[in-house]
Amino acid sequence: MRGQKLLLPVVLMSVMLSFSTIQTSHGHNLADEPCTVQILVPGLKGEPGDKGQKGAPGRPGRVGPPGQMGQTGFKGEKGIMGRYGKVGPSGMKGVKGEMGDPGPQGPDGEPGVPCECTPIRNMIGEMDIMVAQLSSELKFIKNALPSPAAVAGIKETESKVYLLVKEEKRYFDAELHCQTRGGHLAMPKDEGANAAIAGYITAAGLSRVYIGIHDLDQEGVFIYVDQSPMTTFSRWRKGEPNDAYDDEDCAEMLSSGEWTDVACHPTMYFVCEFDKDSV
Repeated sequence: MRGQKLLLPVVLMSVMLSFSTIQTSHGHNLADEPCTVQILVPGLKGEPGDKGQKGAPGRPGRVGPPGQMGQTGFKGEKGIMGRYGKVGPSGMKGVKGEMGDPGPQGPDGEPGVPCECTPIRNMIGEMDIMVAQLSSELKFIKNALPSPAAVAGIKETESKVYLLVKEEKRYFDAELHCQTRGGHLAMPKDEGANAAIAGYITAAGLSRVYIGIHDLDQEGVFIYVDQSPMTTFSRWRKGEPNDAYDDEDCAEMLSSGEWTDVACHPTMYFVCEFDKDSV
């Protein structure tokens, strides 16, 4: 039997000890009191139980350290040529080449029909002169201003060309604009020049423009922007210059031809002046 193979049997022992009545030295009898002692001894090892069901998955563990970089593979073979791309934009125009050698002289033409050509030739000559003048004026306007649309035509006297610029600028910026194009703000030094500029302003529908007069160097002593003194001519409006608010060091011309001193920082239209010899 299986129990005979074990070293110790499993025994449940109960010991009941009964004591008879004991006579004490004082002559009292003690009641019989039973005393029970139980000793538990481990039993034999049982047979293994059936395998339990699979438990639920545990929580994911921590992310492990990154592995080592693998070795670089071999470079693949060069692919076939792709399709041609779109044609790019045209490049800049090249420099004009040198003039070639003159060709051989052609044959003489047939004789012309006799006529009275003198009047026609005179008319053609006058037209050529007008075209040359217009071309010169157009070239001057293109060189004098970045935007010819801002020019209200030109005005000429015997020695000067005046250009009214419809671009609002402060006094110093207006003078710089005229200087970079070879001139100055208009400096009327006689009645004829002053009247020409005033008529120019009126024809353009304006009421006032900057002109090249200031007292920036010495208060109350007005000079032209080319540093020449004002000794022979002036057209100050009555009560002007008055240096209102102690801030009027530049000058403007009204459409009436009169001058007033004004501050230099407001923006307004202006008239540039050029020597005819330099145009």
